Amino acid sequence: QEQLAESGGGLVQAGGSRRLSCAASGRTFRTYAMGWFRQAPGKEREFVAAINWSGGSTYLAHSVEGRFTISRDNTKNTVYLQMNSLKPEDTAVYYCAARREYPTRDLYEYDYWGQGTQVTVSS
Repeated sequence: QEQLAESGGGLVQAGGSRRLSCAASGRTFRTYAMGWFRQAPGKEREFVAAINWSGGSTYLAHSVEGRFTISRDNTKNTVYLQMNSLKPEDTAVYYCAARREYPTRDLYEYDYWGQGTQVTVSS
């Protein structure tokens, strides 16, 4: 069973950058596809990015293409979300999630979730 812990959130000005990390505690991290999702106040949780077990395939939501990058380091049991050119509409709680098979944009397909980290982008 995987336990996930996000870090790296905080307050950032519009146009700035932030890197989120998600550390996994299980011994089978390298076999999991990982995803990042976010939830803004009053809105549903939405897909942001996903990556397959090896890091060779990545997927991004249209709203973050060209600004965000997902990557992973299986030697550190960690997945990252590099966020550049941040906008106020990126303000949300960001969650990482894990599932055993291929990455997907469907949050209901993920088996394990972290507690989330708040990212606030000021204008």
